Amino acid sequence: MSATIVGGYFSSHVPGIGGAIARGDQREAYWKPFFDGYPPVQRWLADARPDVAVVFYNDHGLNFFLDALPTFAVGAAAEYPNEDEGWGLPVYKTFAGDPGLSWHIIEELVGSDFDVTMCQRMKVDHALSIPFELAYPDADAWPVKIVPIAINTVQYPLPSPRRCHALGQAVHRALQNWQDDTRVVVVGSGGLSHQLDGARAGFVNADYDRFCLDHLAADPQALLRHSAEEVAAIAGTQGVEILNWIAARGALGDAPLCEVTRNYHIPISNTAAATLVLASA
Repeated sequence: MSATIVGGYFSSHVPGIGGAIARGDQREAYWKPFFDGYPPVQRWLADARPDVAVVFYNDHGLNFFLDALPTFAVGAAAEYPNEDEGWGLPVYKTFAGDPGLSWHIIEELVGSDFDVTMCQRMKVDHALSIPFELAYPDADAWPVKIVPIAINTVQYPLPSPRRCHALGQAVHRALQNWQDDTRVVVVGSGGLSHQLDGARAGFVNADYDRFCLDHLAADPQALLRHSAEEVAAIAGTQGVEILNWIAARGALGDAPLCEVTRNYHIPISNTAAATLVLASA
């Protein structure tokens, strides 16, 4: 008996999405092309019936600020309250945790020479809550427990794409060795290309975004050829959130994957936004 990985769900988490949901703007012309990408995700999740989501995301100062910022942090709490870290977003539902699986993953990561921060108390921000609001828009309570894994995409030095992929591979090994019949969905949250400040504010690189979408399933090694600094130059300083997607792809393992659904739209809040679902071929 071991955990079953049902597939991967990848989504942007722009704060403006939360504002659009709160205002009920999903059918407005500006937002509709983006929100139209999510009904296939919702149907797939309803069919896949995951029990737990292992979520790779980046914290925006809610738990970790620039004076104490871990490269990798793993939640091991029984619950994860959502709070607004400064964007004025609605406060969403609290997430239930799976401490047993969290500690199992932490042990595998430490055993694989990853020095992770272990968080027995942890809040979550829009980077984690918005993908779930998009995936389960009518849920009174979240239907999955979570294991949150936060990656530094904020302050130099950043982990490399190769290191993040290796982190995901270690999580995959932990899931393979988890002696439980849990059904797991892997989630990558963030991006795609965008820059929110500086001389390149509003920068988007659609060619790089499509390159990532085209290669993530069958050739993730193609996304590892650049350093994190090169990704920032190619995709914008906040475009390095692709590290979360790369780590999540590593957690899906090496078995062939098929693309269930994809949506790509520019712009939302001056950001390139995407969603993607990958499942076993």
